[in-house]
Amino acid sequence: MAAKNPFENLDKAFENRVRLQIMSVLVANERYDFNSLKELLSITDGNLASHLKALEKDEYIVVNKTFVGRKPNTNYAATEKGKKAFKQHIDALDQFLKLQRGK
Repeated sequence: MAAKNPFENLDKAFENRVRLQIMSVLVANERYDFNSLKELLSITDGNLASHLKALEKDEYIVVNKTFVGRKPNTNYAATEKGKKAFKQHIDALDQFLKLQRGK
């Protein structure tokens, strides 16, 4: 059953633009590496790292560290929990927009 106020279904983790963008990329792609995310989102290492850490803490993403040759490579992927939370967040926004169009 849909909530009377769709905003009740919004997830605080995605209120931040950078986290919303990170999850959009990770839901659309199987995995993405740190440098590619940084370049795509045009943000600093520290800014990206702090947002990734927050999403990891919420268990919305998983981190996979490997080596490509001798260089470290860190990849990120959305978890099932993260995908579900993201979908619920987007659905709530969509529901709100539909309510506004109906007025």
